[in-house]
Amino acid sequence: MPLKVVTLGEILLRLSTPGYKRFVQADCFDVTYGGGEANVAAALCNYGLNGTFVTKVPDNPIGQSAINHLRRYGVDTQFIIKGGERLGIYFLETGASMRPSQVVYDRAHASITGVEPGEFDFDKILDGAAWFHTSGITPALSEKAAALTEAILKSAKAKGITTSIDLNYRKKLWSKEKARNVMTKLLKYADLCIGIDIFIENEESGAGSKPEKNEMEQIFSRMKKQFGFKYVASILRESQSASDNGLSALVYDGHELYQTKKYEVRVVDRVGTGDSFAGGFIYGLVTGMPMKEAAEFGVAASALKHTIPGDMNHATLKEVKDLMNGDRSGRVQR
Repeated sequence: MPLKVVTLGEILLRLSTPGYKRFVQADCFDVTYGGGEANVAAALCNYGLNGTFVTKVPDNPIGQSAINHLRRYGVDTQFIIKGGERLGIYFLETGASMRPSQVVYDRAHASITGVEPGEFDFDKILDGAAWFHTSGITPALSEKAAALTEAILKSAKAKGITTSIDLNYRKKLWSKEKARNVMTKLLKYADLCIGIDIFIENEESGAGSKPEKNEMEQIFSRMKKQFGFKYVASILRESQSASDNGLSALVYDGHELYQTKKYEVRVVDRVGTGDSFAGGFIYGLVTGMPMKEAAEFGVAASALKHTIPGDMNHATLKEVKDLMNGDRSGRVQR
């Protein structure tokens, strides 16, 4: 039986402008589905694991379409429940060169925001699981979604399941102060934390840059000491433009700070690239890779996702390992 990884979060309908059109130019949208934790589950299935996704969607054809999309990529959807008002939507305008991408959310009153912890059977959901993963996006949606997140994290820890949280801070969903207050309660249940944004002080507004490496080590060390994490990790992104990025990652286990190799990527679709790192890093750790190797797998997976349209990473296990081992030729495979 493949290793089982459970993820909890929201799946959204994504409506994106074709090509590089602006919203004001578009007279149609490309349709797909995605969301941080759903993207992680799909990636893990692609690597041969059992990715099980937990959420709530409306009991209508749009909710069923989201479920069907997940099933298409092998995600276990048996614990998705139906009800509530609607599926959340986000609109994406893909940027290019010096023009950044834009996202507009339309997710108020989405089904997941009104969910009650009692609607899920955590014992069944977590039965046989080796890992549980969620993100800071879910508790940002509503107090009920935050309560659900805390309840399933507690259940996972009580069962001895390794847990991870990707902070995934979204300033359009909540303030950094509120994020700190809520996430501080949840992070004590996490073994792995990905991201440090809500713990960066005096960050320049809109700068989008991380502190220097030695400063990040200090932040990692404080976080590990405060919450008892086994690992802390963060993507390092150098944005030359919306079209060209430098990509690496830093990981820390309390003894060593390790920086992965760096990739220069031409961006086709940046959405979901952080989720791809999370999925890859989790895959490495849950299958027994040492921290450094798992981090290299994660950043290689993220680099490949930049080349794939849509929210989800469809790079194969072999493709990730080939890139991880130095094959960056991009030659046609015949």
